[in-house]
Amino acid sequence: MKTQRLTAISSALLLASFSANAATEIEWWHAMGGNLGEKVNEIAEKFNASQDDYIVKPVYKGNYTETMTGAVSAFRANKQPHIVQVFEVGTATMMSAKGAVYPVYKLMKDANEPFDQSDYLSSVTGYYSDEDGNMLSMPFNSSTPVLYYNKDLFKQAGVQPPKTWEDVETASKKLLANGAKCGFTTGWQSWVQIENLGARHNAPIATNDNGFAGIDNKMLINKAPFVDHIQKMADWQQAGIFEYGGRRSDSAPLFYSGECAMYMNSSASYAGVKESVKDFEFGVAKLPYWNKAVEQPRNTIIGGATLWVLQGHESEEYKGVAQFFSFLSKPEIQADWHQFTGYLPITHAAYELSKKQGFYAQNPGTDIAIKQMTEVEPTPASKGIRLGNFVQIRDVINEELETVWSGDKSAQEALDEAVERANGLLSKFAKANK
Repeated sequence: MKTQRLTAISSALLLASFSANAATEIEWWHAMGGNLGEKVNEIAEKFNASQDDYIVKPVYKGNYTETMTGAVSAFRANKQPHIVQVFEVGTATMMSAKGAVYPVYKLMKDANEPFDQSDYLSSVTGYYSDEDGNMLSMPFNSSTPVLYYNKDLFKQAGVQPPKTWEDVETASKKLLANGAKCGFTTGWQSWVQIENLGARHNAPIATNDNGFAGIDNKMLINKAPFVDHIQKMADWQQAGIFEYGGRRSDSAPLFYSGECAMYMNSSASYAGVKESVKDFEFGVAKLPYWNKAVEQPRNTIIGGATLWVLQGHESEEYKGVAQFFSFLSKPEIQADWHQFTGYLPITHAAYELSKKQGFYAQNPGTDIAIKQMTEVEPTPASKGIRLGNFVQIRDVINEELETVWSGDKSAQEALDEAVERANGLLSKFAKANK
């Protein structure tokens, strides 16, 4: 009996000791599936192995929309994760969620964690900062659109990678004359052909500096250069220069198969292009601009997502979140993520490390996106887009653009309708957040 009692006491002491020393769990909801999800798990495992106080648990919650709406619902039920990955078009929604968000700059300060915003690319952090320049969320997977081109078809037609949209037209005509079936296609048409067209030409797509200066906004995409560009794309479609392939990355097979000689999509598509293109060499160039419309093209804007911290947890847990963000920002971690995925390195140090490791020399074109984003200082029109209900607004723009490709509306008619519909969504958001 005495032995049993001693055993029980020992077990209780052991359990108490284990509980006292158990690592604090940090839950991270994300939208990275497949290989990207595996890489996310690897990053968390590396952090967990680097120290004994915290365990980061990544949880895949579906696509970007599902992940964000799930986190909002969880917060209302007081079951929110510590960290949630939110895509860039959800920024205004997150900022308007009063009392739900723990701003990153404040988190790092409260946790006494070393943090210098100048370490990060300004073209990335500007999108996710408040009016005083303070970072609200932690950049994680940022990308920007570039142009992929079929080197074999270009060589056969005797054309060079285009710098301008005028070059795209000229090159496409030569490519078609030389047997190509299509000049170019595009992924994410609203992001690439509207949002980034505006940024490249220093033309806001909405009032109040694309929403950065206020929430009472109106869309501006039924003016130049947007209408001229979309109408030109409609003309090109009739001529076989442009082929529409879908709203997201559905058009990729048109490029992979060699049917279209050029493909505009995210820099983060690089790994997929490299894996899928089997029968020809491809190159990467900057997103074109209209030479007739702008003398000096501006930077493109980013896509992808950042990591937002949600309120409602203990201070000790937030210390773990801050430590994880410091770990995530290390040059070796960011360089590895950048090189594996094609997303931008979010820090200057990660870019320099990738260069030193010979990554850009061994993978030509992978530095194009970085140069495109950093060669010029962002303007209010090229800093980014911060509009409420922007997920729905993108759907509206996509629907109206499809009426142009189908020949049912002119560019002016479609973009007039897109502006009217989008303004209704903007007004609804403003009323709900005043």
